[in-house]
Order: sequence, then structure tokens, then C-alpha cells
Amino acid sequence: MLALLLVCALALTVRLLDVQVRQHATLAADAAAQQQSVVTIPATRGRILDRTGRVLASDVRVWEVFADPGLIPADRRADVAGSLAPILNMGPGHIRDLINVQSQFVVLAHGVSDAIKAKVTGLGYSGLGTTEENKRVYNESPVPGTSFASNLLGFVDASGNGQYGVEGYYNSTLGGRDGQSATIQDSAGNTIALSHEKTVPPQNGSDLQLGLDPQVQYWAEQALAQGVTSSKAQSGTAMVMDVKTGAIRAWADYPSYDANNYATASYADLKDAAVSDLYEPGSVMKTVTFAGGLDQHVITPNYAFDEGPVNIDGFTIKDWDFQAHGRITMQYVLEQSLNDGAIKVMQLMGMDSFYRNLLAFGIGAPTGIDLAGEVNQPIPPEPQMTPVDAAVASFGQGVETTPVEMLAATNAVANGGVWVQPHAVEDTINPATGVRTPFVPVTRRIMDPTDAATLAHMLTGVVDVLSPHPVGSGFEVSLAKPYPPHEDLTPLPQWLNRIAGKTGTASEVDAATGQYGSLVDVSFIGFLPVPNPQFTLMVLLQKPTVCTISCEGAYVAAPIWKQIAVQTIDAWRIEPN
Repeated sequence: MLALLLVCALALTVRLLDVQVRQHATLAADAAAQQQSVVTIPATRGRILDRTGRVLASDVRVWEVFADPGLIPADRRADVAGSLAPILNMGPGHIRDLINVQSQFVVLAHGVSDAIKAKVTGLGYSGLGTTEENKRVYNESPVPGTSFASNLLGFVDASGNGQYGVEGYYNSTLGGRDGQSATIQDSAGNTIALSHEKTVPPQNGSDLQLGLDPQVQYWAEQALAQGVTSSKAQSGTAMVMDVKTGAIRAWADYPSYDANNYATASYADLKDAAVSDLYEPGSVMKTVTFAGGLDQHVITPNYAFDEGPVNIDGFTIKDWDFQAHGRITMQYVLEQSLNDGAIKVMQLMGMDSFYRNLLAFGIGAPTGIDLAGEVNQPIPPEPQMTPVDAAVASFGQGVETTPVEMLAATNAVANGGVWVQPHAVEDTINPATGVRTPFVPVTRRIMDPTDAATLAHMLTGVVDVLSPHPVGSGFEVSLAKPYPPHEDLTPLPQWLNRIAGKTGTASEVDAATGQYGSLVDVSFIGFLPVPNPQFTLMVLLQKPTVCTISCEGAYVAAPIWKQIAVQTIDAWRIEPN
């Protein structure tokens, strides 16, 4: 008997050691799971405001409708489904399938309004309930079927995560941090009154104030949609940027989408073409090429040479009109957008200086704009760039950029030779204290201010002819006087030589053949008023197919640019210098 007692005692000791030592952590966790209830306290997502303080995106209270099938008698489920169907706008069969499961919790609908919640509660069925949740709401756009500034803002998905645009880039800043509350419960699930409730309060997300001007944005969305539709283009982008600060004042894409119903949109509409699409910029790149030539002091506006077709490594490169223009100046080259003249600038600079100039203007590099999804295509290493590559790159072919890259590059000329980082957000606002943290953009000087001023003046000749030359390629945006066949344009003589800009028309590569085809990307980038510009504006249309005169930047993108520019001048009360 003594031996048996000793064996039992030993077995008990071993078991106690096993339970209290080896299994301690596991059993303690299991006990806590049964006795403790942890409830997540969701943080409130920060608001997005425009520059005037108007709310562009915010959370509103909505309701989730749920069911506990175990509390709904089997013979009543058809009645419950039939009563809920018209309220939730769902098929009764689908609701019946949802509640015919072995579960204690089934979600029937998300994001319902207070009115619908009241109707569900008013049914009086046991096993039905509602719980509060948040829904992100965006403003209506002037363009039907879209929300305001949707591609700039992005959206918040069903899991509460920001996608695309500002919402995606600043997701953690806007989202904050959820809190939680933990209590001790008895075996029936009731909270024990004397237990210590442990609560970690949520940290609400910060508000973001953008530099977006709501009036300019409204007009840009309208003008771009009209232009893309009338020219039957594949898509279009319009951007307005503050010259000095780099703040984005307007940002429109078309086609676009409704961020309140993002699930119905296609991927092509969701993504922001201004930062996520690469294209060959065409002749707007001549602004960068001429900037290098002036800064390296190899050309002046009056530098004269014999211009004609250029032969490089067996390739003959001609101008858009297939003509040799004889002895002309660099001012004439820029006004008429002559490719062979741009090649001459590149050759005078030399390969090394030309290559370094591209890098200085940010060609091939991300701008660092605070929007999700920015891509870039680095230019090839200098040893891999052939003379033909450099020649076509001088007028914007054979090199791929994003639209925002070209906007920032041109803006550097407007800003006196200082490249400034484009950005959507101007201030991050602490929700508890109201303290603002401003966005500080990266800047770098890439051009002598005197040479930048010279180039800005040369670019006004593209719009308003500075000498007895033929009409410049950017005449459509002139506010100074109408040109045939556009006598209907209202003349504003005080704006003569106050608008600088450059047209762009670049051939698209056919995906099937890998060769340049008949479709083009057309653009116009300009700034005003010279010599103290307030904004830089870019309009890009991809693959227009129906054009009144010709599918070129001068006739397709420039009129849209002018429409947005005139409205911005009026809104900001800009006077020519």
C-alpha cells in the first residue's frame, strides 16, 4: 500500500509539473480567451481638405446589418428573408441562403443608412441586429459618373485601407491606430463588475490639407472630359502646379471613376495616369534641350545655322514638314518646333553635357510626388546611348517619362531654374492639438536664373510671335490676338508675350509591331505670366482620333490648356506683369 501511494504521489507530482510548468503558457492563454473579451475601438480616419478648408473626403456613420441564425427559428427564416429583401435591396433567396447556416454571426449588409437601420430594427425579428461602422464619402464631380478629384484622392477599400492617390500614399497617417478594451467575463459571458477593464484609446488619423484649388479643379475636370470626348482620345490628363511651391492646384484624369463606388470601376480608370503611365513626350522635351544649350552657352536665341535633314549612323531625320529651312535662328526653331534644330542644340552641347542635362531636369527619375503608384523609366547609361538615341531624345522620342515628370521639368524653367518637388499635401494636421506640419518640398538649382529667363522669353514666341516669323506652334493659347482661322478668339493685347509654352506631338509605338504607328500623344505645357509666372499647366491627350484640323498638340491639347488657363486667371485675378 505504501509503495502504491508513493507511485500515485509521484504520478501526481509529474502531472502537476506538466500542467503548471510545461503547459502553463498555453493553458493561461486558453483561460484568458475564455474569460476575457477584447473589443477593438476603431480609430477615426482623418479628413482630406482642399486649400480652402472644404472637406473632400471624410468618414460618415453607417451601419452593418447582421444575423444570428441560431436565434431565428427554421420555420421563420423565409419570412425574415422576404421582409429584409426590399429593405436591403437584395434577393430573398440570397438572404435565406445566408441565414441557413450553422453560425452565430452572419453579415447581411454593409454601409446602410440610419433610415434602413430603423426599418430593420422595426421588423422586430429576433436574431437580427446592427452595429456601427464608418464609410468613406467623396464629393460629386461636374463630370457624370465620377467623384471630385478621384484620381488624385484615391479611395478606401472595404478593409479600411487607402488605395491609390493621397489615400494610398498617406494610408497610415490618415488611418491612425485602433484602440482596444479588455474585460473579464463569467461563464455566461457577463462582465464581472469588480474586474479591471483595460482600455487602450484609439489614436485618430491626422487630417490632410491639400493645395488643391476647388474652382480650378472643377474647371479642369470639365474641360478635360469635353476635350477627350470630342477628340475621341483614349484618355487625358490635366495638371496645374504652383510655380514657386510645387503645390498641385488641379489634377484631373479622364476617363475617371466614382470613389464612392470604386468596385464598379475598371483598373484603367482607377490608376492615376499622371504618375503611373509612361509615354514619349515629344516636342515638349525641346524645352529641356534648349535649357541645356542656353545654360552651357552653346546657343543664344539669335544663334543662326543652316537647318535641314540630319543624317546620323545611316538614319535620316527630318522635320515635321519634311522641309529644309535654310539659315534660321534658334528662336525660329523653337517657335516652329523643328526636330533638326533640336538635334543641332544637342550636338553643340556634346553627348556628356546633353546627358547630364537630362538627369538634372529629372528625366527618367521619380519626382517623389506624394501620390501612390508613381513609376519611372530610367534613361540608359550614357555609354549605352548612341548618337541616334541622343538625337531623337532631343525632341522627346525614344525616351519615356510620366506626365508629372515633364510638368516638373518645365516648371523648373518657370521657377527661374530651380526644380521643385510637386506635391499634393501642404499640411498634416494633428486631430488632437490642431498643430500643422507643413510639407517641405525638395528643391535644387539646375539652371542659371538669367538663362531660365531667356528661355521663358523664347517660349513666349511659341505663343505670340516675337519677330516677323510665321505663326508659332502654340498660337492657339494666345490671349493677345486671334490668328486665322481662329478670329473668334477674344483678343487681350496686354497678354502679348506673357504666356510661355511648348506643344508636343509624339508618335505611339504599335504594341503589335513594335514600330511607330499613326496614333499620337499630344500635349501642351505652359506657364504665365512671364516674367513672374504663377502656375504651370500641362494638358496631355493620348491617341486622339477625331480632330478638327490635325491631331497635333497645337490643335487638340492647346485649346483645352487655354480654357483652363483663362478660368484660372479669372479665379486668381492674375494680371500680366
